[in-house]
Amino acid sequence: MKKLTVKLKFDITVARVVNIRFGMQLKVLFWLAICLLGACTPVAEQTSQLDTIYQRDSLRVGLLHGPTSYFIGVDGPAGFEYELAQTLAQRLDVELQLFPSYHLDELLQKLDTGQVDFIAGGLTLTSQRLSRYRAAPAYRWINELLVFRQGDEWPRSLDDITEPIVVIQDSSHAQTLDRLSIDHPNLRWQEQKDLDADDVLQLVVNGDIPYTLTDSNQLAINRRFYPNLSIGFTVSENLPVAWLLAANNDDSLLTVLIEFFGNIYQSGELITLEDRYFGHVSQFDYVDTLQYIDAINHTLPDYKDLFIQYAGELDWRLLAALAYQESHWDPKARSPTGVRGLMMLTLPTAKQMGVSSRLEPEQSIRGGSRYLHRLVSRIPERIAMPDRLWFALASYNIGWGHVEDARILTQRQGADPDTWLEVKQRLPLLRQKAVYQHTRFGYARGDEAVTYVENIRRYYDTLIWTDEKQQAEQRLEQQRLKLTEQFSPGTAAAAPKSDIKQ
Repeated sequence: MKKLTVKLKFDITVARVVNIRFGMQLKVLFWLAICLLGACTPVAEQTSQLDTIYQRDSLRVGLLHGPTSYFIGVDGPAGFEYELAQTLAQRLDVELQLFPSYHLDELLQKLDTGQVDFIAGGLTLTSQRLSRYRAAPAYRWINELLVFRQGDEWPRSLDDITEPIVVIQDSSHAQTLDRLSIDHPNLRWQEQKDLDADDVLQLVVNGDIPYTLTDSNQLAINRRFYPNLSIGFTVSENLPVAWLLAANNDDSLLTVLIEFFGNIYQSGELITLEDRYFGHVSQFDYVDTLQYIDAINHTLPDYKDLFIQYAGELDWRLLAALAYQESHWDPKARSPTGVRGLMMLTLPTAKQMGVSSRLEPEQSIRGGSRYLHRLVSRIPERIAMPDRLWFALASYNIGWGHVEDARILTQRQGADPDTWLEVKQRLPLLRQKAVYQHTRFGYARGDEAVTYVENIRRYYDTLIWTDEKQQAEQRLEQQRLKLTEQFSPGTAAAAPKSDIKQ
């Protein structure tokens, strides 16, 4: 048998791959991949997908629009999937090129034609999808739930379903129903192409459709906006979620992804990112959510301008969310411990912030904002946002000294004291004598501080969504009025021009 000679070129592409910080294991795997590729194709050299990514200096990622994947936030692009893809691009030292879409079929077409390197959309791995595509390692597991509108008859199993279930066309939910129809021949469903997951949930809330299927993380986020969504029953449990890659024999990018997810899981980065987007939505209070949405519509308008005026460097909606957690926007609120007003300031804090009357809304909001800014400035600058903000909010509740005690305890236990995820797990320990007797500031209701911060995060998210929705509706109304004025009878724009020359 003729011996094959493998020629390895140590060019800039190989050098860049060797220098990525994925550890020695990835370097070895990469060189073995090149050797195997050279042994199989001795005549013509082939360019791997990873080589192509480096040559164009960009990672092309298909992203699904939605609160669990990708959206435009206060500070620009955001979302769990977006930040994951951004982290990968940074590790590879290439630019992140986004291809967002509201429709999965459009992204799948781009994947089939090579326009994107993979799809990051929080996609559930189904047998149909795995028959057409390859998957990166699963990084989340979700449940599929049947949901209906609160107050309607509660379906407890598929046998109770009397009307068609509406789902998105070609979604994992449609594939689930197709699979279940084998054992439930009377099961009916409708697939809608021009809707996304949020649209379908809105239709359920409005009473336009009786049922739909949704993922557990999707529901947790949307129940903050639509508290009347209720769970009928769990349809499927512990389904893996992963990125999709094209089905081919090129393992170069898949190898990188295996190493990438292994690293961010072991380092805790993946868990931290999950906590940032989903950690505060795991608890749902139906009554509290209804009351909050009602307060946004009827109470907040009385104080909105003041929150905007005194927000300073912070988002006014965060300041408003803090005030709601403190007083439910009641300017005369009072606690048994003596804190009072919209921002529930103690008497010493009020004096320090120049507040002469804690019951006067403007003074209270101004003083509360100043105090929160002071707390933020006390947090070590090395701590990045939003963790820096969560630490400040916890300090607003129990004081920076107790938060610092929890950070020291976190460090002693070998965890990162600069991440909210780690510290919030130790704050409840400040109730235990065996722990707090060895701290500088002693006993504290640390568990209440954790709940306090998570509540504010939920209120903040809901207020952002509500405010942006109202702004969009106002813009549409302004456009409608402008068009009405432009084309109303008697206006110059509405009068037809005459072709008759005088």
